[in-house]
Amino acid sequence: MSIFALQSIAGGFLDEDLVHFNKKFDDWCIQFENYDDARDIVQTLENPEIIDIVEITPLSYPKYFFHDLQGTIYVTRQIEDKIICVVEPIMGASFRIAICDLKTKNVRLTKTHYKTIPSVEGAFASFSE
Repeated sequence: MSIFALQSIAGGFLDEDLVHFNKKFDDWCIQFENYDDARDIVQTLENPEIIDIVEITPLSYPKYFFHDLQGTIYVTRQIEDKIICVVEPIMGASFRIAICDLKTKNVRLTKTHYKTIPSVEGAFASFSE
């Protein structure tokens, strides 16, 4: 499961108006189901050399695939049919581990709160359900 987006070499994703670049990938950014469709559009744009076609997957950008996932995502990994993420739900809050189910699209946060990056890194590295 992946989608393709157009990204400026300076950063940012091309908006659906094909003129502006959004800093974050969101619902307003143009997206394609395959690489060839994205390449066809890039060839029609001014300065195509400044635009890269990037593949976005649940591992590389889980917020797009799991709309209920809120906050800042720091790391992700896949375990079977789940994407496991370290998130900071709101700025300054304790870190949590989010479990995102690829089949159901459900997101669940673990009950444990982690105050520091080293403590959540250890839990993330050894996480299993």
